[in-house]
Formats: sequence, C-alpha cells, structure tokens
Amino acid sequence: MTELNTPLEGLRLLDLGRYQAGPRCALMFARMGAEVIKIESLGGDESRRNGPRVRGQSAYWVQYNSGKKSLAINLRTDEGKEVLRDLVKESDFFLQNFRPGTIDIMGFGYEELKKLNPRIIMINVSAYGQYGPYKERVGFDPIGQAMGGLMSLTGSDGDPPIRTFFPLIDRITSLHATIGALAALREREFSGMGQELEVCLADTGYTTNEIPISAYLGDGYEQPREGNGRGTGGTYKTADGWMIIAATNENMWGRLCEAVERPEWLEDERFATRELRSQNADALEEGLSEWFADKEMQPAADHLASLGVPCSPVNTTAQAAKDPHLTEREIMMEIPDPVAGTMWVTGKSIKFGRTPMVVGSTPLVGEHTTEILRDILGYGDDRIQSLQDAQVVRSAEMAAAAAD
Repeated sequence: MTELNTPLEGLRLLDLGRYQAGPRCALMFARMGAEVIKIESLGGDESRRNGPRVRGQSAYWVQYNSGKKSLAINLRTDEGKEVLRDLVKESDFFLQNFRPGTIDIMGFGYEELKKLNPRIIMINVSAYGQYGPYKERVGFDPIGQAMGGLMSLTGSDGDPPIRTFFPLIDRITSLHATIGALAALREREFSGMGQELEVCLADTGYTTNEIPISAYLGDGYEQPREGNGRGTGGTYKTADGWMIIAATNENMWGRLCEAVERPEWLEDERFATRELRSQNADALEEGLSEWFADKEMQPAADHLASLGVPCSPVNTTAQAAKDPHLTEREIMMEIPDPVAGTMWVTGKSIKFGRTPMVVGSTPLVGEHTTEILRDILGYGDDRIQSLQDAQVVRSAEMAAAAAD
C-alpha cells in the first residue's frame, strides 16, 4: 500500500461555503492535505472584502481560505452549473452553507448530487438546521450563543448578556462538520456509498451550555452567573495586568496555599472543601488580591506554574501575538500572500507524528480556474476560452487583464 504524504491526500472537497462555519470546515480539510476547491463568483467571495485589512489584504478572508484553490464561476448560468456537475463527479465532498432549500433550487441538493456521484458526501451547514421550527430564519454566530443560553451565563451579576468576541459557535460548528464528514468517509469504505450530513449553529449553541441545561431538565437547578470566578478560580489584578488561576481540586489547593505563602489556610475549616471555599470566597479574595497586587504577570505565572498551580497571564492580543508558544508550536505561521506579500494564518492546530499539516497561500480570484478545468475535467483550451469569453468562468489572468 502506498504511504500518503498527508492524511487526506487524494481527496477533493468542493467548498461552496461562505463566512466562517462552512469555510473553516473546508480549511481543516485543506490543512490535512485534501484538495479544496473554493467555488466563488466571478467577482470573488464577499468575504474577501471583510476587515480588518493588512496591506490591502483581508485578514478575515485569509484565515478561512488559505491553502485552497479558487474556481471563479457563474452558477446562475446553465454552462456554469454544468461545470459544477462535472466537478461533483470527480469529488469526494460537497460543502454548502446556504439557507435551507437554496441549494435544491440551484439544482445541487443531495438527491441530485448522488445521481452524479453515489460516493459524494454532502456537508450542510446552516443557522437552525435543515429541519426544525426555525429552519427558515437567518442566523450568525451570536444567535447560537444567545439561543442555547451561553450569553445569559457569560459575565457577572448585573451585567447585560455578553457574547464572546471570537465566533465560538462558528468554530465549534465547523469542527462538528469536519468530524461528521470524516466519519462519513470512514463509513463509505464499507458501504461504498456517500451520504449527506448536517450541522447548525443553534445545535452548537445548546451543546456549549449542555451541563446547565441537563441540570435544569433533570432537577430544575438554574446555574447562576459566575463571572470570572472567585477564590481559587478567579482573576486578579497585578502590577502590569491580570492573572487567572484555576486551582480547584484538593491537590492544587494545597499548592496554591504554598505558592502564596498562606499555609494557615490549609488548617482553616472555612476552606476545608471546594464547596466551602466557594462559600467563603470573600475571605480568600482579600488574601489573593493582596498577594498579586505587587507582582508582575509573567514572574507570578512562572512562580505559580513551578509549584503546579494552573494559571496564566490574561494576555492582550498584542501580548498573545508575542508569546513564544504561538510560534514554537506553529499555531500561527507566516505565509506568502499575493496581495500583502506575507500574512499570518492559523497553522498547525493538529500535530501528526508522521504526516504534516499543509499551510498554503490564499488564492487570487479564479487563480486555479484554468488548472481545474484542464487537469481535473479535461476541458480543452478552446472550451475553456469559450467559457471565459461567455463570462461563465473567470481566471486570474482574465481578472488581471480586466484590472489593467
């Protein structure tokens, strides 16, 4: 058996996703070595225009589309749809995150896809699901955070509901889609057949709040807001920023007492158990706040960590960007970029023992159009030129000529 250079080498995914949840699923496939073809309009995906920008390049667009190939195509034409149908026959995955029903109207619902390719695996990503009481509604990441109850528990008592700044629901939904697609690929090895699967933002929103929901459904218990936590699991002001600690179990509690030089706390009955420490957090807050007040973040973190106390500086974006973990672990990597020269993108979030993650550059609009039509579909030069002349497809060369 031939050894693969990357885990998903030889697989092809057609990415009709937009914004984040869909495209980030496709990004994971690209990182693991699949050939991912970004299907975008002749003018380019709208996400290319999203800020913030780095030397003219959208940091938003780059993060979710680096390492993909671009096919610029007009799917409102019969000829464009025929090109996509030909690609379906040569692909393993078809990903889309239009509103439910839209892809069927376009002529690419699963029943049609499997006629073209019975082995195709269709990945449907949506706000509320392909069925259910709210399937017709439009939604984005904050909707999932709100609907599942997560926002109601984020922040402190008296605060309005608070969403996370980064798109937590989009990210988790994209991982659900990736996991499901890989499972369908595994099943296909036995059945020889593809299938469709779906994930949605609303479902993910409920999973982020699964423990409080379970407690309420089971016993009527309503989880209170805890803010950043207090006592052994809180945040503390230092001389140059903030620190967070998470010394919640008994062993860690003992280490914390040693680290902050309060051995008497170990003999104090108010702090004998985790529950009691929570009930008497005010007394702990005073001592911990005093200990942190004149410390700098990094030396304090080094001291606590050396004694086995879970902790971290609460980094700003600038501080996080300079942390050696980011570069030594290749979580963010600098890659060539056709617009900005170079860009930093999400890198190797998974470390395989033998096979690499693939971190490629972000394509120009239609950069791979000619390559895809010629090398994958076997179209001749005359047909490709005819499609370009009719504005059914667009190559990067054609786009450059139009710009000049």
